[in-house]
Amino acid sequence: MIGGFIITGTASKPVVLRGIGPSLLGQGLSDLLIDPVLELRGPNGTLIRRNDNWKDDQRSLIEGTPFQPSDDRESVIVETLAPAAYTAILTGKNETTGVGLVEVYDNDQAADAQLANISTRGFVEAGDNVMIGGFILEDNSASPRIALRGIGPSLSQFGLSNLLADPTIELHDDNGALLIANDNWQDDPVSAAQLTANGLAPVDPKESGIFTTLPPGAYTAILAGKNGGIGLGLIEIYNLH
Repeated sequence: MIGGFIITGTASKPVVLRGIGPSLLGQGLSDLLIDPVLELRGPNGTLIRRNDNWKDDQRSLIEGTPFQPSDDRESVIVETLAPAAYTAILTGKNETTGVGLVEVYDNDQAADAQLANISTRGFVEAGDNVMIGGFILEDNSASPRIALRGIGPSLSQFGLSNLLADPTIELHDDNGALLIANDNWQDDPVSAAQLTANGLAPVDPKESGIFTTLPPGAYTAILAGKNGGIGLGLIEIYNLH
């Protein structure tokens, strides 16, 4: 699983990344990633830090904080990063597989920098094994403009195959209620116009997109394949302020 994020602004941003697997059992999930390994890479792909078990490294920065995992096999990285694009790569130790979670947290909201985008690329299956992207909007003076994209066919331009042919995307609130659903991004003319105006129009008409304004709160974006389709897909969330 590849999680990308973009930091914008004029200052460096302290962040915390987590790779979660075994503790998802408490959420009623199965077939979990038993021993997650997390890597943080810079804009040119250079490895910044790698962590297997969170106690192996930076323990004093993690223990006793809200970021301490409940399972010692889970991974955490603490870094302060300059504005740029970064990649978090979640794998299973010794090439094991399973359901996992990669997280990125803003660890200093007062810094003159923002987490402007988060995205995750992975294999999207059907049923309970769709791709789920969660995000939290903190209190602010104005509701931010949020864009979500579900990408599949256009990933072929990067030499990828076995792609999610017809992605769909749903936006849910913290109670699980469906707020907006989209199949093809041009289905909603108002949303499509905003995506285009902000340079976020998907390349393929079968890809999905949502443009909306949201109050502070926790939200979930669900990427799936139409009619149970499966394949490699990308879910993206943009905070446009």
